[in-house]
Amino acid sequence: MLDFENTKCECGHQNPVGTVLCESCGYPLEVGEQENDAPLEMRYDGIARRSQKSNPNVIDHVWKFFSSVKVAIRLILITLLAAMIGTIFTQENAFISFDPSTYYEERYGWIGKWYYKLGFSNTYESWWFILLLVMIGTSLVICSLDRVLPLYRALNKQQIRKHNTFLTRQKTVYTGAVEGSEETWTSNLGEQLKRKHYRVHQDGNSLLAEKYRFSRWGPYINHIGLIVFLLAVLLRSLPGWAMDNYVTVPEGSTVQIPDTKYYIKNEKFTIVYYTDAELPKELKGTARAKLYETRAVLYTCSADCDDPSKQPQLTEVKQHNIVVNDPLSYKGLKAYQFGFDDTPKLAAVNPVLIDHKTGKTYGPFNLEMKDPKLAYNLGPYSLELKQTYMDFALDAEGKPTTKSREPNAPAFVFVLKGPDLAAGGEPYMYFPKQNDKVRFSQDMINGDLAKRFEIKVPAMTGVEFAPVETSLNIRTDRAMPYIWFGAGISMFGLLIGSYWHHRRIWLRIDDRQVTLGAHTNKNNYGMRAEVASALRGIGIVVEPKSLDNGRNKS
Repeated sequence: MLDFENTKCECGHQNPVGTVLCESCGYPLEVGEQENDAPLEMRYDGIARRSQKSNPNVIDHVWKFFSSVKVAIRLILITLLAAMIGTIFTQENAFISFDPSTYYEERYGWIGKWYYKLGFSNTYESWWFILLLVMIGTSLVICSLDRVLPLYRALNKQQIRKHNTFLTRQKTVYTGAVEGSEETWTSNLGEQLKRKHYRVHQDGNSLLAEKYRFSRWGPYINHIGLIVFLLAVLLRSLPGWAMDNYVTVPEGSTVQIPDTKYYIKNEKFTIVYYTDAELPKELKGTARAKLYETRAVLYTCSADCDDPSKQPQLTEVKQHNIVVNDPLSYKGLKAYQFGFDDTPKLAAVNPVLIDHKTGKTYGPFNLEMKDPKLAYNLGPYSLELKQTYMDFALDAEGKPTTKSREPNAPAFVFVLKGPDLAAGGEPYMYFPKQNDKVRFSQDMINGDLAKRFEIKVPAMTGVEFAPVETSLNIRTDRAMPYIWFGAGISMFGLLIGSYWHHRRIWLRIDDRQVTLGAHTNKNNYGMRAEVASALRGIGIVVEPKSLDNGRNKS
């Protein structure tokens, strides 16, 4: 993979430029390193990485950028900071129905205004946050490839006989004289190391022993897990992979769950309040819900699903009483109890038209709040609906507007036509609620027409209230199993890298003088103790601290 020129070691082995140590004998290749006696840089056994290429092109520059651990850490810190900012105020997707362009400023002031304008109100679905996750994933992939390939080459083709300089510049070193046969001495030490679970390779009077090599792959297994985790998180942004919606279902009604073939019915909603005897003193006299439960039925559409002119044919698939923390669950779809609204709201009224001049009454007629008819015939008179306001208010310029889609203060503008009226009819504004008539001065708005005609509900029997509404949080997440799978792989890699340490011991004998060097990526004190124990097994008594070559005090 590396497009380097070669440099020749004194052992005759050709090595790519940028390699710190000879891939065969371990001799230091960098200028000035031969005279140095400090411990060797043993990461990847000195094998050159692509990010160290001497004549990089554009692709190599990109590779070098993403292979930097410092860049990866900065990306992670930026992402964590962005995620923290996203938790300051409630995200847009946590609301059932609201206008984010005005909500944040009205609720939090100028901070909320800029929070919304800068896009932090929709942090986790924003393009820049997803880009940060993609960059972190890219960095993980390139960091791993840049290091794992040289490491694999270094560990897969280890030379048994290493250069003396390589051995004496390890953090654990032993030198001494050999008595008896050199090969027997080496074999005896090899037997001692095998008892300590080392895999021993011997070549004449040279030896290589190692154990726990698998621990070197721990960080890369961890990276694989994180990459799977990030890919699964990104999959959640694709259509069909994840859903987090809210539906409001009046009691007795059936509504479609958005973007699915499922329908859910609220057969009955039950709410139980705490009594004053059950509440603490400071809460007595307040309405506190003890239990709210939706008896729900889930249907799937089996025919006429996409034909608006026909009623869809529904097939029941599950029934469940939904309470907090006990959702209806079916094939990955979950419906959680989110809230309820038992505030009395008008559903319809049955008013009459009274002609004060003649004393006659016409009607009643059925006026629905949310889906009113456009025309009503009342004897010789007719009403044409021109404008509807569900929550009537006046804006800053004094013009009529509506504050919400709920019938909190409904108002209707009719054109009244009939005898003794203008040919094109005359406008009449009607407020179904008596307090709204007074508050907004209905008679003053209607002027002289109000002296002759009046639209009113003669009795409470003509008032229909909307049923209690339940709010359900509908969730589905096909990516969640992959998120857990990635997290499991990552934890497995972390476990391997944390609790096992790769240990290697090299030995060579020249002119009856033994040189032993040992390396571990963690716990050098334990490494020295293990070497001292193996030497003690063949009759050489040394203290572990004497194996420290004086440059490492771990």
